[in-house]
Amino acid sequence: MTDSFWGNIFRSRDREEEGVLAILRGLPFFEDLSRKELTAIERILHRREYKPGEVIFYQGDSGVGMYIIEKGTVAIILEPTEQVLAELHEGEFFGEMALLNESPRSATAIARTHCTLLFFSHEELFSLMDREIKCGLKIVLRLAQITGERLRRSNEQCQALQEELHTLREQLKTINQEKAETETLNE
Repeated sequence: MTDSFWGNIFRSRDREEEGVLAILRGLPFFEDLSRKELTAIERILHRREYKPGEVIFYQGDSGVGMYIIEKGTVAIILEPTEQVLAELHEGEFFGEMALLNESPRSATAIARTHCTLLFFSHEELFSLMDREIKCGLKIVLRLAQITGERLRRSNEQCQALQEELHTLREQLKTINQEKAETETLNE
């Protein structure tokens, strides 16, 4: 007969591990990895807990790794305006550019609710690449693809804003010309 007390502990742990693996499998960085490779990633992740309102990192801090939300909600905020750029939830990630370099954070991240985050450091990625180059290269390639796609979208948004600005300038020019003509007629 199996001791139900110990059996529940092990089943709970298995479900927790499967939960982390399922989260990893759902992220674009890790979608091409085998179960063995995902397990290697899981072993180097650091679980961190944050209280509501607690700052995860500040804009301008040196980036040392990315975060994956296991539980909770995180707000990404642009300083000093405190504009909320995004609200992220379970299974989403942020700070991924820090996997490539340690440049300053472009925004502040704050826990909105009690959060459990999985931290993947720049150092751990490069250590993984030394041990398991194929796995590390898959991650870096996907990171480059995601970064390239985001850059393309940003360029499209920038171009659309430039076109909108040009249109507004032309409209303002027309309004000013009409105003000048009206003033000339009224004199």
